[in-house]
Amino acid sequence: MSAEVKDRITAIQATIILANYTIAAGVLTLPRTIVEASGSPDVWISVFLGGVISFLSGLIIVKLSQRFPGQTFFQYIGKIIGKPLGSVLAIGVIGYFLCIAGFEVRSVQEVTSFFLLEGTPPWAIMAAFIWIAFYLCRGGINAITSMCRLIVPITWTVFLGVCLLSLEVFDLNNLLPVLGDGLEPVWKGIRPTVLTFTAGEAMLFVVAFMDKPQKAVKVIIAGTCISTIFYSLAVIVTIGVFSVDGVITRTWPFLDLIRSFEVNYLLFERFESLLLVIWIMQIFCTFCITIYAAALGLSQIFHKRFQSCLLAILPVAYVISRIPPNVNALFALGTGIGDCMLILFGLLPLPLLIITYFRRAVS
Repeated sequence: MSAEVKDRITAIQATIILANYTIAAGVLTLPRTIVEASGSPDVWISVFLGGVISFLSGLIIVKLSQRFPGQTFFQYIGKIIGKPLGSVLAIGVIGYFLCIAGFEVRSVQEVTSFFLLEGTPPWAIMAAFIWIAFYLCRGGINAITSMCRLIVPITWTVFLGVCLLSLEVFDLNNLLPVLGDGLEPVWKGIRPTVLTFTAGEAMLFVVAFMDKPQKAVKVIIAGTCISTIFYSLAVIVTIGVFSVDGVITRTWPFLDLIRSFEVNYLLFERFESLLLVIWIMQIFCTFCITIYAAALGLSQIFHKRFQSCLLAILPVAYVISRIPPNVNALFALGTGIGDCMLILFGLLPLPLLIITYFRRAVS
């Protein structure tokens, strides 16, 4: 067992990691992507159904990981399907985490360049983001957990504050009638929802660090509920303010939401800049978790030092982030990553769990 896996976190800390992993750049874009897919104001129902699907997927992953206490997916996959095939699948999962990291850091660069630091070279924004993450991830999962615990009350309070302040321009009629177009638009909206805030894959390595892995089911329940509430609020409030037609025309609808109302009693005028700065910290959490997972997997597969693997994958994440030539291509990359997620974490965990029962695999 590697040194990193000897670290231990509580169930509450694991829940915080899971929630921070899920709530990231998707909040800024989900209202648009889900409305584009369904064309109906009933997409808030799709978010709840997507949360149920995300929970079921995460539950299977938790049950799979609980059969190998103290071991991450990268360590036990070879015991299930053999080392050659297991290594290939593990590398695929590492590639997935790297793609998520690249997508998140590029999203930060796009919104920062547009709203905050116009004219700043993209590489300068991303380099600062990446190197700070490198410094943090060197401290292991406990350092990441401490950062998440520090950021959670700030980002969550600001998010809920924005939702409450937006009620002054909120129009309930934009969400009515409920199921006016039937259930078909709801089904169409489920796919982008699941792609945006699935969280179960984080449990592939988080369970190994838990001091009480038997509580992992409670963690996936709490983490899924928190992310579902956040995304539901983002979708409901944004559609309630802009309507379905208005949401589709906006690249970053949640950021535009903040610009749609005035807060006269605050000391600053550009409230969207404050939210963006704070939300960058939330995205930073997701980036650190994915980078840490990829480096951990690489070190465990090839039996190399964790810090060396961490240093090696940072340029890869940067290269991935620079592949999309524009913001539309970035969103297309996000869709492609989501499709890969459906295969890796939606279809494969159940057969793997069944195999472990037939083989009576033991930790």
